[in-house]
Order: sequence, then C-alpha cells, then structure tokens
Amino acid sequence: MSYITGVGLTSFGKHEGCSSLDLMSKAAELAISDAGVRRSEIDGILCGYSTVSPHIMLATVFAEHFGIRPSYAHAVQVGGATGLAMTMLAHHLVDAGVAKHVLVVGGENRLTGQSRDASIQALAQVGHPDYEVPLGPTIPAYYGLVASRYMYEYGVTEEDLAEFAVLMRKHALTHPGAQFHAPITVADVMASKPVAKPLKLLDCCPVSDGGAAFVISRERIGDIGVRIRGCAQAHTHQHVTAAPALSELGAEIAIAKAKTASGVAISDVRYAAVYDSFTITLAMLLEDLGLAKRGEAAALLRAGHFNRDGEMPLNTHGGLLSYGHCGVGGAMAHLVETHLQMTGRAGNRQVRDASVALLHGDGGVLSSHVSMFLERVR
Repeated sequence: MSYITGVGLTSFGKHEGCSSLDLMSKAAELAISDAGVRRSEIDGILCGYSTVSPHIMLATVFAEHFGIRPSYAHAVQVGGATGLAMTMLAHHLVDAGVAKHVLVVGGENRLTGQSRDASIQALAQVGHPDYEVPLGPTIPAYYGLVASRYMYEYGVTEEDLAEFAVLMRKHALTHPGAQFHAPITVADVMASKPVAKPLKLLDCCPVSDGGAAFVISRERIGDIGVRIRGCAQAHTHQHVTAAPALSELGAEIAIAKAKTASGVAISDVRYAAVYDSFTITLAMLLEDLGLAKRGEAAALLRAGHFNRDGEMPLNTHGGLLSYGHCGVGGAMAHLVETHLQMTGRAGNRQVRDASVALLHGDGGVLSSHVSMFLERVR
C-alpha cells in the first residue's frame, strides 16, 4: 500500500536563467511542503532523465543539489511514461518497506536551455539507429505515420483530432500555470502550420521549461488520502517499424493488467489523466483504454463527455498540448492535477467527483505504457 502525500508543480513556459536542477528543486520543495514532511525524512529519490542536462547519475546529482542524503536513489528512462513508471516503482518501494517517503521528481529547461534543432535531434533518437534515424524522421513524423494508419482504419478525420487540441486549450485557460491561455477553434488547428501530415502545429505539444514532483509515502498523511490502488506496465516495441498492429499496442495490455491488480473497472473511474503529446496520442489512448469505442472518442468529446463538468473529466489542467511539455515533468503534471482534483484543491477547475482516477502514460512511439488507478480514502 502507498499514498501520494504531496505534489508540486511549477508553471510551464519560459523560465529564463533556471537550470533543470533549479526547476526540479522548485517542484520538489513544493511537494515536500505539501506532504508536510521534512527534507531529512525523504529516504528515497526517483529522478527522471533530462535531455538538456544528461548525466549518468542524475538522481544523486539532484540529491546533492537539493541537500538530501537518501538511502535509495535511482534514475528512470522510459520516455513519456517515465513519470508514472517512477510512481509505480515508488509504490513498490514503500510497500516493500525499502523507503518510507520517496521523492519523485522531473523537470527541464528544455525551452530556454536547448535549441530547437538540438531538441528535435535528441528526441528523434527514439528511432532505430539503422533503419529509421538515417532517414531523418522526427517524433511528429513517427506519430504522423501512426495517425495516418489510425485514420484509415477507424474513419477518424483531421477535424476529429483537432477537437482534442481545442478541449485541452479550453481547460488550460483556467490554470494560471499553463503555457497557453489563448482560446483556439477547430478552424485554427486546421489552419496551423503543417508539421508531419496529417499533424499540424496545434496538433503537437509545445516545448517548455518546467518541473513537477510528488512524495509517495508508506502511510497516509492528512484527512484525505490518495492511495495507489493498482498499476501495470506493457512494452510491446521500441521502434515504430517493429510495432504490432494498432489493435495490439501496449495500452490495452497495461490497462487490462492494472484492472486485475486493482480490482477497478473502467465504469468505476470518475476522472481521467491521459498522455497527450499529440492529438492522435490522446484519441488513440482514450479508445485503447476503454474510455471510448474505436473511432468514437471525438464524438464523445463533442458531446461534452470529457469536459470539466462532463461524465469523464479529462486533463483539466490542459495536458501536454496546452499546459506544456518539459520532458518527464510534462506528464507528471497530469498526476499533480489529479491529486488536486481528488483532494478538492483544484479551485475553479474542480470537478464534481474525482474519487477514483485513471492515469496513463506513453513513452516513445506508443512503445512503453503505464496504467494506474488512484482512489480517495477518508
């Protein structure tokens, strides 16, 4: 058993003069304060990778920078799934008695500390070094290929995908820390600059500076507890040229295992936090996870199903598409928002009921998946 006892999140966008370690430290300080523990009580640390500040021992580099001496330290790298993978590992560590309070942290100054070309080149290395990278594809190009196939198989249109960008932007408008606060329409998405057909600029998440952190503890702290009910992973491939059929990707495997581990059904879920690096990512994952039928996620969205006041509120902070994406910390923001919703601290974004939440992270090109169920306990 484990509890998420504290969360911390910086604003996303430009943080001039802040290093990755600075942004991680800001988020970590907020999370520890939120948990009501002292730095000296943190006996475990899990740290996400940084493309701006790569280091073979980043977890202990951060621990030194932050001023803690944990008995357990580990760095994790599974792309966009890293945040939830670290949470899952922290859950097992505290449940096994290895640590009492594990700090999970990620962040980068990816917008101000790295050039656009360097960022593109770093991320493109998820491709196969012999069969893909030499041909020059970028991350959007890989997802563009997936989008084209998905649209062909399930009748999804570019306008359908645009709807997800519009919803995430609408949700970001109410969060002061979001990178974008200008509303957009489907027409705006369709008219935005082509990036990798069929994906356009507003179908893609931005590059951001930012940090996120949380504390996973063995025992509950405070009147309202957020317990990790169950979680699971799946890794079907690394390279898109080796990916299985669209109906056999890892999200379906991970969610099935997580449901078994937790005893939670999709019908029990009241809030969803789903990885959304691109509009196609979000559309596909909602359907893979069973939150919508194949090809029907956009129709549910248009009907208000995923609105803040809908049947299944989704990414109420604006997600990667509009809150922003600073690497590992980007997806961790989904969990921070979920925790705020579950503890009734989301302010004007507060949903009616967030007693049971489903979170899902995706790394690579739909390569690594982590599904997780959280429940509120009093």
